[in-house]
Amino acid sequence: MSYIHFDKTQLVNLNYSLDREIIRTNRSGAYTSTTIIGCNTRKYHGLLVAPQPQIDSQNHVFLSTVHETVIQHGASFNLGISKYPGNYSPRGHKYLEDFDSEPIPKLTYRVGGVVLQKEIILDTNRDRVMIRYTLLEAHSPTKIRIQPFLAFRGYHTLCKENSDINKDFEKVPNGVQFRLYPVYDPLFLQLSKKNKFKFEPNWYNNVEYILERERGYDYQEDLYVPGYFEFDIEKGESVIFSAGLTEADPSTRQRAFEKEIARRIPRSNFENCLRNSATQFIRKRNGDTRIIAGYPWFGWWGRDTFIAAPGLTLARGDNETFLEIMDTMSRDLQGPLFPNVGSGDYANMNSMDAPLWFFWSLQKYITYTGDVKTVKKRYLDKLKGIIDGYKAGTDFNIHMLENGLIYGGQEDLALTWMDAVTPDGPVTPRIGCPVEIQALWYNALCFYHELTGDEEIKKLAEKVKESFLEVFWDEEMGYLADVVNDGEKDWMVRPNMVFATSLPYSMLTESQCDQILEIVKSNLLTTRGLRTLAPDDPAYKGYYFGDQISRDQAYHNGTVWVWPLGHFVEAYIKIHGKSSLNFINKIIQGFDGVMTQYGVGTVAEIYDGDPPHRPKGAVSQAWSIAELLRMMELVNRIK
Repeated sequence: MSYIHFDKTQLVNLNYSLDREIIRTNRSGAYTSTTIIGCNTRKYHGLLVAPQPQIDSQNHVFLSTVHETVIQHGASFNLGISKYPGNYSPRGHKYLEDFDSEPIPKLTYRVGGVVLQKEIILDTNRDRVMIRYTLLEAHSPTKIRIQPFLAFRGYHTLCKENSDINKDFEKVPNGVQFRLYPVYDPLFLQLSKKNKFKFEPNWYNNVEYILERERGYDYQEDLYVPGYFEFDIEKGESVIFSAGLTEADPSTRQRAFEKEIARRIPRSNFENCLRNSATQFIRKRNGDTRIIAGYPWFGWWGRDTFIAAPGLTLARGDNETFLEIMDTMSRDLQGPLFPNVGSGDYANMNSMDAPLWFFWSLQKYITYTGDVKTVKKRYLDKLKGIIDGYKAGTDFNIHMLENGLIYGGQEDLALTWMDAVTPDGPVTPRIGCPVEIQALWYNALCFYHELTGDEEIKKLAEKVKESFLEVFWDEEMGYLADVVNDGEKDWMVRPNMVFATSLPYSMLTESQCDQILEIVKSNLLTTRGLRTLAPDDPAYKGYYFGDQISRDQAYHNGTVWVWPLGHFVEAYIKIHGKSSLNFINKIIQGFDGVMTQYGVGTVAEIYDGDPPHRPKGAVSQAWSIAELLRMMELVNRIK
């Protein structure tokens, strides 16, 4: 039995199987995602979801799902499953025998004497999904029928029946081509063997996505089924169904499928699952290399990119991809600011900390490689521009105060990573001088001095340190204020002070770091990461659920995040050295259990603050995976 496996008992139990999703991506930015039984529960699910840059910067769902039918002696057995009002139809999951994830998602169906295996894989560099059907057992002549459910819509929206679609199709080798709307790329549906395509256009109305309903969004969709493909299949034979945005050569599909399998990192253990998942956030398209912050609904975010890049690339020995990411991001720099989200015409620049995480990311590159020369040659001017811009002042009221600390914020925006916003405004506005911004600012100044020997920057760093300790530290409390604004200090216990202990250059003494870490350990540390607020705080919310406003209010007020755990671990190792190994290993190994939950083979964005810390948010998050890999590397280094 492989590392990730689900048996029939688990698969036929919808309460169990619908809570477990698969997500697979490729380097071109396309992905395939659904539940382990193939029933879509989110509007973001789809067998082929791909970018359409001629439309916008978002992904678009082309092929929502397929329903397969096994035909013997004139009897039909539909293996598909979709949710409709009041029922699931068809209920093909009852034929499932098992689900295996090694090396790719593999479903096995048993219908009487027929045993059919279904494997799903994405082309690494093309917007194309391939599904291989292998007839393992059959005692009579067998046919397979495949119905494609088409959407052609942005993944944040839903499709409704309309008369604007273009039902015309063109024949291509072993298949057909559809373009439902003129702004879209065409979709090529092809098989590796000769088949019959029967054109029977029909709308399947009110397909329901149960997780969208829970999240308070529109949850019913109409999907267009143009007809079906039908072909004979013999025992031992494999037939590949291909859906892509460019035409495929049917004669090469078997070879292409095997080639893609050979490229995969085996999901044979916990670490390999992390390493496999790490590669899935890297998108290379049109000369750019970017990190997708999370799946299924995130795009690329500046802050997330700089925090996640070292773990996703350097911790795996992929230094070249790291530099490609930094080069791409450097082109997005506007003045001293990197985009918070998006790029180019779609960029939103409201991130106070992303430019300062850029310094940290480059520091990690030097730590892993020792290559100071490349950092100076490629990025020194960028680093200087950021420091000069923060000193002089820039957008969103970000500027340096007379005491050297960095101030930022305005009433309608949240500029730090705690950025949830409701119709009433930011949930945690943190206007003023946030603690982690000062820690990052000091670290950036010291790093720049390290690279250049600039004495003026060194003097400024010393001034920042003196001001920081005077303004943020309370000896009696034994920890740092979260935000200081015009003399008012916020003493909520949040994880943001951890960064003042973990960054390469810290303004704190070892004793102060130790006190902070003990407070974080007692109040915020869980088996899934750090809570965003101590449970005894009146504003604490232990569960992340409900409509968007309810979820946003909990997002940074108790909800657990994985990524700050990496900084807690790094700081803890600094203080305790080898004696921390058992404690740290226990934290890391505790994530082994999540590999068969929620996002199968990956790690979620967030978890409930209260036990049992159920996974929530995006099913696969870049900085969650990245920091776990970096934690493992930190442990290996001190061994």
